[in-house]
Amino acid sequence: MALNILSVTSECVPLIKTGGLADVAGALPKAMVPLGHRMRVLMPAYPGLAARLEDAREVWKEDALFGGPARVLAGTVDGVEFLLLDAAHLFDRNGGPYLSPEGYDWPDNPERFAALCWAAAQIAQSGLSDGWMPDVLHAHDWQAGLAPAYLRFVGNKRVKTLMTIHNIAFQGLAPPERLASLRLPPSAFHADDLEYYGQISTLKAGLVHADAITTVSPTYAAELMRPEFGMGLEGLIAARAGDLHGILNGIDLEMWNPETCANPYSAKTLKKKAAASSALRDRFGLTQTDGPLAIVVSRLTGQKGLDLLPGLLPDFIAHGGSLAVLGSGDAGLEAAYSGLANEYPGKIGVHIGYDEELSHAMFAGGDAVLIPSRFEPCGLTQLYGLRFGTLPVVAATGGLADTVIHANDAALDRGVATGLTFHPTDATAFAHCLRRLCTLFADRQAWTKMMQNAMQQPVGWDKSSARYAALYQDLIG
Repeated sequence: MALNILSVTSECVPLIKTGGLADVAGALPKAMVPLGHRMRVLMPAYPGLAARLEDAREVWKEDALFGGPARVLAGTVDGVEFLLLDAAHLFDRNGGPYLSPEGYDWPDNPERFAALCWAAAQIAQSGLSDGWMPDVLHAHDWQAGLAPAYLRFVGNKRVKTLMTIHNIAFQGLAPPERLASLRLPPSAFHADDLEYYGQISTLKAGLVHADAITTVSPTYAAELMRPEFGMGLEGLIAARAGDLHGILNGIDLEMWNPETCANPYSAKTLKKKAAASSALRDRFGLTQTDGPLAIVVSRLTGQKGLDLLPGLLPDFIAHGGSLAVLGSGDAGLEAAYSGLANEYPGKIGVHIGYDEELSHAMFAGGDAVLIPSRFEPCGLTQLYGLRFGTLPVVAATGGLADTVIHANDAALDRGVATGLTFHPTDATAFAHCLRRLCTLFADRQAWTKMMQNAMQQPVGWDKSSARYAALYQDLIG
């Protein structure tokens, strides 16, 4: 049975991206097409986005949506069907999707994304003026968490709802005084519904009211039922374990393709990767070539474990390693990495910020990608590394544990290793793993086999999209 699916998200490529959520939201609609389903993506019309729609047309409107008039414009961008919520009073402002130009949360973020959820619920109930009616509403993260709740509060039973947790650390909190401004019934503010330690949690609202819950890897699904990962929601998630599904993310194989990069190569022509490595060293001014060239492409935060790495770099460099860093985040970590680049010229290079083209060049030219995350729901970075034969060195958590086969003796003997993992996530284990990385890199036969294994891993959307499609079908019976 062909289904209509309304995907509700705060960001989506190719229009806007701050993290992996946007990649997933942009990949799923394309992955549904060969399975016979139609997915349309509802998201805010941030400045300049409406102008990018092809064949734009109005398909929904409300005169007073959380403080002003709003409409939904339908159109396509790069093959993705978008529904953009055009509400200038909420979304037409300088800054990012969530933050002001000064880097602070917009004070009306609860209302801004409640409006997105309200529009989603109205569309789910009544459809669009072009005749389209969804069968399933798929809500992503806290920004879409109120959509399943709004539908439940009005007694909807026709449209089924799915809530996906991309990162439980972000929960969409608001004080209870804003129940009225969020169009939420005061009777729902209690521990079994919207209330989270004295506040409203829009993520919890979605987890309570959605018909099913997914998260982005099987291991993260299991981790979320434990206090160290569940962020206070572990009891709720454990209570809904029968409705919880861990489905790995995939990546866009056309966008992330070593055969079409600036210095192309493949699993059959790995010697050509040397040209990409040389180009990368030139860009970062790296001259040390005795050992592996490791890369970091990440937010520089404690969650990503990148506070562990600076103290380990002198030993890594002494064993021949070099490092290229692309990222931004914690000011102290930015300063620490920049200082190390000055202290070790030719061995450490740092670019503070983000550059999409440079990130592709880094995966193409690196030997290993370092991902020491303390928790990682799925992670896309290790999937990019596998795709490019840039071996992941990862903490054994979440999706990292699900996607990287550790190079222990058994895996090497059987010829199946694709990277290195370490546990626990501390400096001692990470340092041992980096030394192991340098030892393996020196064994060119073993290293080449690992690169070939990595590049043959199924990191696209085929399996995951089929699982989502099966879940959508199960929801509607």
